Amino acid sequence: MKKIQEGKAIVKVYTAETASKDMPVFYNPVMKLNRDISVLLLNSIDKKNMQMALPLAATGIRGIRFLLELKKGKIKGISFNDNSTEAVKLIKSNLKLNKIKLKDKVKIFNLDANEFLLSSKGFDYIDIDPFGSPNFLLDSAIKRLAREGILAVTATDTGALCGSYKNACLRKYSGKPLRNEFCHETGLRILISKVQSIGTQYDKALTPIFSYSKEHYFRVFFKCIKGKKKVDELMKNIGYIVHCKKCLFRQKVNDIFNDQKCPVCGSKVDYAGKLWLGQLWDKKLVNDMCKNIKNSEDKELVKLLEIIKKESKINSAGFYDIAKVVKHNKLKNVPKKDLLIKNIKKAGFKAAETHIRPNSIRSNIELKELLKLIKKINQ
Repeated sequence: MKKIQEGKAIVKVYTAETASKDMPVFYNPVMKLNRDISVLLLNSIDKKNMQMALPLAATGIRGIRFLLELKKGKIKGISFNDNSTEAVKLIKSNLKLNKIKLKDKVKIFNLDANEFLLSSKGFDYIDIDPFGSPNFLLDSAIKRLAREGILAVTATDTGALCGSYKNACLRKYSGKPLRNEFCHETGLRILISKVQSIGTQYDKALTPIFSYSKEHYFRVFFKCIKGKKKVDELMKNIGYIVHCKKCLFRQKVNDIFNDQKCPVCGSKVDYAGKLWLGQLWDKKLVNDMCKNIKNSEDKELVKLLEIIKKESKINSAGFYDIAKVVKHNKLKNVPKKDLLIKNIKKAGFKAAETHIRPNSIRSNIELKELLKLIKKINQ
């Protein structure tokens, strides 16, 4: 065990060459960005006096950072829970290390995560950050999520969501994945749809306000709006993304049919879904997060936010991997990303790089128009 500093928190953690669930108390340094974004988002939303829940608190680092780094008035109370007695001891020790006293604001529980949530009166913010799939906690969390509350969900089982284990995705998330260049986006959208489907059972519309894909995990923040009409509106954005492997055509659709043909080349299309077809981000929130991070020295966080700020203005079905488009269509050269984006905008379309995959662009341009532009650049 050693002491580490993350943000303003100093905590004791168990270390291992590779973070795994076999650790006495789980801690993954790679997830620092995950926690950085949580702090930034909560400081950027217009919510105060929040009752917050961490059902899988582990070392307590996320909650301790909230207590030390969130603006005054944000937290009314924060509940740390872990079913490991070793973790609970470590949480208490780390709170003491950071001179956080166990007053009315801080409560610690040693319960099964579902039991902890269901025995509570409810929370304004619930953070589900498991090792693997979040499914086992979703129902309890959504039941106890307050009106206008924020639900943060992490999923690390990207193999299933991205199509490496198709049947696992169908079983766990009730969606068919698509194994292609934008599989991480379809995986993210399938995860969103899964969470929303549970919310609809309780007349809770869970709208994603900030989503991202990073290395081995997906992370989504949802805002909860109560009401049947809101749920009905939300469900209009549930559907499929069809994709042609032969010509790379892609399209959002609300329904699919057997032997559906590509409108461009006539080949049979593949599909992903059911999944979320709507926006992955709340643009105002993203802008506010960018303003709040402007003077930060955290280059990784700043770069991610800058890319997402531009990307959030475009609601497209997947994105284009430039190199794949060029190779697939036997074109001469791969144009520089910035040059291609400039030319797409000049042609009257929206375009930006995507945070999900390097050398790829998000755009509302149709494939045939994109091919014309690339050919023109290559002349």
